[in-house]
Formats: sequence, structure tokens, C-alpha cells
Amino acid sequence: MRPLTIFRHIACEGPGYLAEILERHAVPWRLVRVDEGESIPDALDDCSALVFMGGPMSVNDSAPWIEQELALIRLAQAAGMPVLGHCLGGQLISKALGGAVGANPVKEIGWHSVRKSKTSAAARWLTGLPDEIMLFHWHGETFSIPEGAEVILENDHCAHQAFALGNTLALQCHIEMMEPMVSEWAALYEHELQQTGNSVQSAAQMTTDLPAKISAAQQVADHVYLHWLSPLL
Repeated sequence: MRPLTIFRHIACEGPGYLAEILERHAVPWRLVRVDEGESIPDALDDCSALVFMGGPMSVNDSAPWIEQELALIRLAQAAGMPVLGHCLGGQLISKALGGAVGANPVKEIGWHSVRKSKTSAAARWLTGLPDEIMLFHWHGETFSIPEGAEVILENDHCAHQAFALGNTLALQCHIEMMEPMVSEWAALYEHELQQTGNSVQSAAQMTTDLPAKISAAQQVADHVYLHWLSPLL
């Protein structure tokens, strides 16, 4: 099998739990460290799927790699190749496929419940999961739903938590989290936690009972990742 290509945009937001899933199922993968200046491929010849991780930047910024990644997403979509995006990665997918990315009504940071949408895509992707799921979030922007795609997750803070279009899955929430990542983000992005409230948790709130929260979220991640990977296994 050709390897998956995973794009990292900042060192602290790597593939996390997804890497464990890939290793467990003997799926080869390679990491493109965009944050270290590694080049974005302009063709799909040497990969089987594309994965885009998160980052504090906006897809509306002028960095040249953004346009390069958008072009690669369009190539993959046209070829029917599986594409997966987390937070910034999901926003890249939306923009590449004709959607728009802009400010969410509120910042959403910490552990917040999401619910299944009442769409056929949600039924396909999320069968067997509870109607409400607690997942991790860290975003101030959000994406619109491109033509032909369907929302599969939503909540009161952010109407578009995830959408699917064929083999393409865009997530606004973070299902790749592992325990050390939560604490690291809380420290690195401490400036975003100065004003907490209903949609923004403090570092103490997001790390309370963290092993149990991560364990429950990883059960969701197992289901979602394996559904996405199923064409390759």
C-alpha cells in the first residue's frame, strides 16, 4: 500500500491518536512538516490518502502552502482519494471544495458535547455511536458546508462540527487528542484562556478527569477513523 500523507502545520498539532490507529492496522504513513518548510507535493502519485492537521493560522492567510494544499485537496477529491481534515484541516477542505471559512459566533475551547446530525451521511458514518458525544475543541473560526456534502456533527456553539462528502471527512473538532496534547495546548495557547465562559474552559477544567475524557473520545475516534480508513484496509 502506498503511504498516507499527513500534513502538520505546527509542531504541537501532529497526528496524535491517528498515528496509533495507523500503526495498529499496519497502514504506512509519512509526515510532511509544513511548519519546518517541507515542500507540499503537487501530485498524488506516491500516496493513498491525505490527512490535514490543525494549527493556529487561518486558511484565509496568504501563506503560499495554503494554496498548494487547497490544490492538492481538489486533486484528491476529483480522484476519489480519501481526504481527512482536523480543525484547520477541515477548514482547508471546505475552502478547497467551494465553501467559506470565517469567524464562529464564539470561540470554542475545551471539552464540549456534540450531537449527531439528522442526515444520511451521519447515519452512515456514526452508526453505533451515542447521539451525544464529548469531544475536544479549540477554534475561533468555522467552515460552511460545500455543495454536495452533509453535516454529520453539530452543537450549540458551532453548527458545523463535521461534514462528509464521499471519502472526504472534515472535522472542526479534534478527535486526534491524547492526554499530553491537551496539557501542552493549554500551556502554549494560554493567552486564549484569559476569558473563560460557557464555550471556553480554563486549563484546570479541560484537564480535570482527563484520562476518562480521552478514553471516551478515543472510542469515538476508533469508530470514525476506521470508517474513513475502510476503503484502504
